[in-house]
Amino acid sequence: MVRPILAFLLAFSLWCGTACAQPANHMLVGYWHNWNDMNAPYIPLSQVDERYDVIALSFAIPVSASDMTMQFVPDGTTPAVLQTEIAALKAQGKKVVISVGGATASVSLDTEDQKNDFVQSMSDIISQYGFNGLDIDIEYGSTILAAGGTISNPTSASQLNLIEAVKEIMEHYHIENGEKLFLTFAPETAYVQGGQSGYGGIWGGYLPLLDALRDSIDILQVQLYNSGTMFGIDGVVYEQGNADFIVAMTEAVIQGFQTAGGFFEGFPAEKVAVGLPACELAAGGGYVEPDEVIQAMHYLLGNGPQPGSYALAQPDAYADLKGMMTWSINWDAVQSCAGDHSFAETYEEIFGLVTGLEEDQVHAWKLFPNPAREVLYLEGISSGEPVQVLDMMGRHLAQQVMFHGEALDISALPVGTYVLRAGLQSRLFVKE
Repeated sequence: MVRPILAFLLAFSLWCGTACAQPANHMLVGYWHNWNDMNAPYIPLSQVDERYDVIALSFAIPVSASDMTMQFVPDGTTPAVLQTEIAALKAQGKKVVISVGGATASVSLDTEDQKNDFVQSMSDIISQYGFNGLDIDIEYGSTILAAGGTISNPTSASQLNLIEAVKEIMEHYHIENGEKLFLTFAPETAYVQGGQSGYGGIWGGYLPLLDALRDSIDILQVQLYNSGTMFGIDGVVYEQGNADFIVAMTEAVIQGFQTAGGFFEGFPAEKVAVGLPACELAAGGGYVEPDEVIQAMHYLLGNGPQPGSYALAQPDAYADLKGMMTWSINWDAVQSCAGDHSFAETYEEIFGLVTGLEEDQVHAWKLFPNPAREVLYLEGISSGEPVQVLDMMGRHLAQQVMFHGEALDISALPVGTYVLRAGLQSRLFVKE
C-alpha cells in the first residue's frame, strides 16, 4: 500500500509544534575538530556519537590579527557536504554551533569597523552552513581582557563591541529564522573564577561579557582544564584534576562571588555545564578519571556523598545542572585516549538517556532503495511508527505513520536530497 506523503503536511505541522525544537533538559556538549590529526583523527559529522546533544564546530577565526572578518573553511570535506551533515544533525534535534576563537586565534574588536566586520562575517557563516548556535571560546585578544570599569559597567571598547556584536548576530539570526540562536560560552578558569584573585586583564576578563549577555546565554561551560590553582567561594585554593576542583569551580559560577570589579551574580544551574577533557592527551592538565567524575557529578546533582574536602554551600545541591562539555568529540572517539567514547559513556551513566524508544527502533532501521524515484521502503521500525521528511535546511515537510510492508510515496517531492527521520535517528535519501 502506498499513500501520498504530502497529504500529511498539515497533520505533521500540528503534531510537531514546538516540541521538535526543544533541547533536552540535560545536555552533552562536545567540540568537533575541523582538521585531521593523526592522534585524534577527523570524524565526519555524520559519524559523531549520537549521545552528543550540542556539537561545536571548531573554529571560526579572523583573517588576520587586525582584520576581524571571520572565516570558516571546512578542512576534511566540502562546504556542500558539511551543510548536508549539519542539516541532518539538526533534523535529529541537535544544536550545531559554530565556535569562535580557540587556542590559536586572537579576537579584538577595538573599532566600530572591526565590530561590523565580525558581525557581518559571522552572520554569513551561520547562514551559509545552517548553524543554529554560536559558541564564544575566545582565548586571546582585547575582547576578553578586563580593561577598565566594573563587571556591570565595563569601559573597554573591545568588550563593549563584542557584547553588541553578539546581540546583533542573534538579532540577525532571529529575523532570518524566526527562532533564538543557541548561545554558549566556554571561557578558561582565569577569566571567570580567577576574578576572585584579582580583577583586571585576564583575571575575571569574561565576567563583564557573561553579565551583559546572561539572559541570552543558554550554557556557560567553563573549561576546568589547562588551569592554574583557583579560589573556591569558601576561600580555599583548589588545583585541577580532581573532584574538589569540579565541585568548587562549578558551584562558584552558580552562587557567584565577590571581585575587585564588583559582585559577579551567578548563573542558574540549568545554564551551567561542567567542562572537562576527554582524556589526558586532550589537554595539558585537568583530566579526571571517570569514576571520580561520576562521584563529583553525583554530589553536584544531589545524588551522592561528598567526594572530597569541598562541601557545597547549598546542601540541596543542583539537580537541574545542565550537563557536561568535553574537549573533544574527536579525542573521545580515540580508543587509546581513555577508551572508545569514554566521556559520552560517563555522561550517560551520570544523567541517563531516556528516549522512550526501544534500542532496535533507534539503531537498526534502514531505508531502500537509495537513490529512489517513486517510493522508499523502511526496514526495522515498529508498525505504527511515525516518520518525518525534512529538507536539507532542517525544515519539516511531512509526516507519515508507517506500517509493516507499507511504502513511502516520494513521487511528489522535487529532485534533491532529503532527511528521513524515525525516532531519534535520521537517514539521508536522494530523490531522483
